[in-house]
Amino acid sequence: MADVEKGIEGEGTFDPTSDEILEQLDRIRRSPEFGVPERARNFLAYVVHEALAGRAERIKAYSIATTVFGRNTSFNAQFDPVVRIEAGRVRRALERYYLVCGIEDPVLITIPKGGYAPSFSRHAIANANSTNAAPRSAQSPAVPHVSKHTTINLIIAALLGCLAGFAMATLWSLRAGADAPQPIQPTLVVGTFEDLTAVGNSAMITRGLGDEVVRNIAKFKEITVIASERPDGAATDAPSTFALEGRVRIEGQQLRLSVRVLRQSDGAVIWAESYDESLLVEKIIRLQEKAAASVATAIAQPYGILFQANAKQLTNSAPDNWDAYACTLAYYGYRSDLNSQTHQSVQSCLEQATRHYPNYSTAWALLSLTYLDEMRFRYRASRTPTVSLDLASQAAARAVELDPQNVRGLQAQMLVLFFRGHLDAALAVGARAAALNPNDTELVGEYGFRLALSGQWDQGCVLISKTLSLNPGPVGYFEAAMAVCRYMKDDYVAAERWVHMADLQANPIYHVILLAILGKVRKMEEAAHERQWLETHAPSYLTNIRHEVALRIRRHEDQNHILEGLRQAGVSIPADLEADSGRAPVPR
Repeated sequence: MADVEKGIEGEGTFDPTSDEILEQLDRIRRSPEFGVPERARNFLAYVVHEALAGRAERIKAYSIATTVFGRNTSFNAQFDPVVRIEAGRVRRALERYYLVCGIEDPVLITIPKGGYAPSFSRHAIANANSTNAAPRSAQSPAVPHVSKHTTINLIIAALLGCLAGFAMATLWSLRAGADAPQPIQPTLVVGTFEDLTAVGNSAMITRGLGDEVVRNIAKFKEITVIASERPDGAATDAPSTFALEGRVRIEGQQLRLSVRVLRQSDGAVIWAESYDESLLVEKIIRLQEKAAASVATAIAQPYGILFQANAKQLTNSAPDNWDAYACTLAYYGYRSDLNSQTHQSVQSCLEQATRHYPNYSTAWALLSLTYLDEMRFRYRASRTPTVSLDLASQAAARAVELDPQNVRGLQAQMLVLFFRGHLDAALAVGARAAALNPNDTELVGEYGFRLALSGQWDQGCVLISKTLSLNPGPVGYFEAAMAVCRYMKDDYVAAERWVHMADLQANPIYHVILLAILGKVRKMEEAAHERQWLETHAPSYLTNIRHEVALRIRRHEDQNHILEGLRQAGVSIPADLEADSGRAPVPR
């Protein structure tokens, strides 16, 4: 411990002192970029103080649970995952902090996986100019040293973040400080779940369920989640605040979780549901994760319970400070029919939102998606597809820079890469986003569609089907995707049913899909009607049909399958393009 107090000198470098570590801890805990609940902040403070006191080897799940989270002496980490959950949350929050605003901080604090003891070191970026020598790896046993690979990864990620930030500042002139205004989002207060059984392990199971629900809902960036120690949440009359209450009853080997969401301004119950699980067929932790995922999907996904409640409220009255969130609601409304007129107003709204709230990651992500739609659906004749794709790329980069774990930003980034022809990179980003929040049906469905269009039809179409089964909102886009899935399986009758269910009459690609299907089922009169619609409203699709198909469907054999249906529907495909390689060009 003496080495930590005075610093280990040698070759121009030294380890941080206890005072420096405590200053860094305070800096992190006070930062708005360290976005975790108070108990997670207390978790970090506890493990840091224990390590500095020379008790790093004693930092275990049991000591954290009983000292920090108030669990009793019967705590069992196998049945109650609270420490594991909070440790993961703190690790992610620390990574985000150092990427966003802690790049030049002098001390690096991490919690290496595999344990809960923290690690301290000089921050390589902040100290790069003070020495040319490599940092010493020696460290007091009470204060483990951060690994070389962790430091390198953080340096690379931070430098990439800096480069992205510089590019966006140049292109948009909207580089904002940490004190930039933040939009008001709906808030969900999750109270302590009530144990109705109070026998055996029921208290631990109940607490674990509550923790898992908070963890799953917090992955959705369009809402703010607050964990309250009160069973009924925190009292407030704000119209944008809702409370989630949960009750758990165990009878024999059967568990029932009952949840309801209340609007706190008037106490009205806007949603209630019960989930039954068998303790015989599921391990406790898996059961908690499964039930919590169902609750989170129902409540927090786009078109979920909070979306529906706020959309209705904002239809009646939209307070000025809700403007940015109102834009996000308007975007999902536009997704219901993909109409060009609605698109223009939504895009303008999101552009204004990013000017007023330049640090609002979700608004940047949705703005990127509108630029992508502008490119692929030819919504704006005054801008070339290349310009639209560039704007989409810049906005997606901004969204991910602001919040690397914002699934909507990663969704936009995935689509940008896909339409640029970088399939492996696009699918890698999609896989990462799906792992971050597998309960986000909007993301899962879009990722599934990219997999399918890349040739992984079985895997991708399963994900699209999952979205259709769980998404309560308008799903025309995914019904059209399912029509393509059935078409590729040569089930043209089912494909026709799906495409008619989608009913996206204002969207040109919808008519292209329908036209190919009609060609296969030999409905030539209806096919002629679809050709006429495209010739009138989107003639460039027919004159450049091979390019339009190749832009979206990546395998040559799959492209030919679609073109075959279009040809049978009466579409003329130039003979000199028949040997096209299938590689989609960058839009022009």
